[in-house]
Amino acid sequence: MKYSKRISTLEESLTIAISSLARDLKAQGKDVLSFSAGEPDFDTPKIIKDEAIRAINSGFTKYTQVSGINELLVAISNKLKSENNLDYEPNEIIVSNGAKHSLFNVFAALVDSGDEVIIPSPYWVTYPELVRYFGGKSIFIETDEDNDFKINASQLRAAITPKTKILVLTSPSNPTGMVYSKDELLSLYEVLKDTDIIVVSDEIYERLVYDNISFTSTGSINNDMLNRTITINGLSKAVAMTGWRMGYAASKDKTLIKMLNNLQSQSTSNINSITQKASIFGLNGDAKMDIDNFISAFNIRRDLAYKLINDIKLLNVRLPQGAFYLFINIKKINPDSMAFCKDLLEKEGVALVPGVAFGMDGYVRFSFACSEEQIKAGITRIDRYIANL
Repeated sequence: MKYSKRISTLEESLTIAISSLARDLKAQGKDVLSFSAGEPDFDTPKIIKDEAIRAINSGFTKYTQVSGINELLVAISNKLKSENNLDYEPNEIIVSNGAKHSLFNVFAALVDSGDEVIIPSPYWVTYPELVRYFGGKSIFIETDEDNDFKINASQLRAAITPKTKILVLTSPSNPTGMVYSKDELLSLYEVLKDTDIIVVSDEIYERLVYDNISFTSTGSINNDMLNRTITINGLSKAVAMTGWRMGYAASKDKTLIKMLNNLQSQSTSNINSITQKASIFGLNGDAKMDIDNFISAFNIRRDLAYKLINDIKLLNVRLPQGAFYLFINIKKINPDSMAFCKDLLEKEGVALVPGVAFGMDGYVRFSFACSEEQIKAGITRIDRYIANL
């Protein structure tokens, strides 16, 4: 069978591959502690589950509008206005099967062969894969720990060419957990303001911020930034709804939203109708107490993992400002992050994600979206592994 050139360029997500390997090893009876998945260990709030049951019992199990039911679009619009200072009307929003699906549709609608997409490194593994799939070229801007893994205006200016079409921003970041401040976003805007560059702002972790940090949505900087920004978000991370598959894209460009609707109508159509009804309760404040409890627990876990990792000789890590990851510097032990992760998994049964998957070797990603007991046990094993080298 002859496969298309386009599909042959795609590689499996390494984060998913490692999580699957860890599950397979567990199923074989091996003692494995996995810190590889970007998934909260909390159950979905009861009020959301109860609404899903009501939707089923009331027969809300049919096709809906491709972009989502109006009640859900209104809830998203209200959430973005009240929490993020983003003025999107319901007809400027489309709901898809998770934020990853939203990103796939956006790149499909915008990227042509030869278009350049600027991506700060380290990056979430899917961005460059999507750019390559649609024939574009990823232009990576390298960051470092001294700048909290964030790009600055001079770096952005140097990366722009006549072929630049999109800048991807992720805040809070996966894998580093760092958050762009309002001043930092304004500085980047000064570079963008005289260009036609589109900003794809992935804000899926925006509710998961710590230390009283004020999260700033990219499009909230000013009207021009709003008009050039496509906001990507969803309920997977902060509301513990990963398996429900609900994400959304918002843009002031109604023509773009119509194109995304056309694409989705020919691929997946609407997302699960029951998920749509339930998601409203994850947006309108009814699950706020649960979400606040999740954030509080993540904060405690972050502080615990950060201290224990930095107590290990030869390891160091920056304190993340958001999300639920530590991006650990392992250069003093083994700059080959893939080799480090394979050896650690084999000898101690600890699954981490190698930094090379995120475009930055010499680091590993550790997810603290698990119990304090598992964090302690896992880091004890990492300490023992390093001591025995």
